Amino acid sequence: MAVSPTPRPNPVKPLAADPTTRRPARREPAGVSAGPSADLNPALLALQSCPLADALVPPLAVAFSGGADSTALLLAAARRWPGQVTALHVHHGLQAAADEFVKNCTAVCAPLGVPLQVLRVDARHRSGQSPEDAARNSRYRALALAAQQAGLTCVLLGQHADDQVETLLLALGRGAGLPGLSAMPAQFERSGMRFYRPLLQTAGSDLRQWLERQGVAFVDDPSNADERFTRNRLRARVLPALQDALPQFRQTFARSARHAAQAQTLLDELAAEDLLRVGKPPAISALQLLSKARQANVLRHWLASVHQVRPSAAQLEQLLAQIQACRTRGHRIHLKVAAGHVRLDAGALSYTGLAPDGPGA
Repeated sequence: MAVSPTPRPNPVKPLAADPTTRRPARREPAGVSAGPSADLNPALLALQSCPLADALVPPLAVAFSGGADSTALLLAAARRWPGQVTALHVHHGLQAAADEFVKNCTAVCAPLGVPLQVLRVDARHRSGQSPEDAARNSRYRALALAAQQAGLTCVLLGQHADDQVETLLLALGRGAGLPGLSAMPAQFERSGMRFYRPLLQTAGSDLRQWLERQGVAFVDDPSNADERFTRNRLRARVLPALQDALPQFRQTFARSARHAAQAQTLLDELAAEDLLRVGKPPAISALQLLSKARQANVLRHWLASVHQVRPSAAQLEQLLAQIQACRTRGHRIHLKVAAGHVRLDAGALSYTGLAPDGPGA
């Protein structure tokens, strides 16, 4: 049943909601006040106490869009590791305000003494690829390359607890399996670089309200208010309703995502063992000895780990049906999967085709 729009509490108005209007970010002191009444940056508290805290070793980068989340994260990182943080801003060239975002990022970084690199990327999508996937993949490639060239250990991303809930709801809406229900991982590797999301247990409103209290300017991406996008509708309509009905929804949804991720880890381990049994490429006779569920699991693993593609549910069902029917010497398999095809060659499956840039993390 669709959730009716629920009136939102009056949001805190950002000081720089209009990207053409900026206020200089105030310099954060290097020390951390330990008093119980201190108004500490929630992002700093996350860096100090999140499960990833021990893995975050400088020098490191912050992916800095100029928005509230990455602004709070950059200020926190600059305070925690003075002189050891670089800001990386990806310029997609997709919006008229993109150059203004760069100006805001410069205004924030300069008084902090944080070096800023502006990475201009080509975010055009290929035929059959969504614009969102194209932009995300180009962004991660650019961030990874810049961090490697600068000799940095990792890149910090500013996604927070509300983003995680939205991702989980989107996965539920499209009928995703465990990988989708695991939502965004707290850490992952892309193009040889480690990425971390230390704010996944921090509410976005806490970050914005702290910036407002400190008088720190940030920008709002105008596309975030466009409710033609499903994620934006969830943010504007569903999350306020969840807050009213289930005040602890951020914590409980995150726990469900962790359970799904743990279950997926077990399936990945089983798939790796099964792939050793069926071979690379997988032999039809060996696959047929497995249950249908294990066939599906090992085929997903083979396609993802060896060929960096993910079949749709319908494509995988077709492939499983063909494997089950493959009982005669002359049987042929030739099925489209992602951007290529799975074929039967000499009793084993093969995959040919252009691999996409990889699944979104």
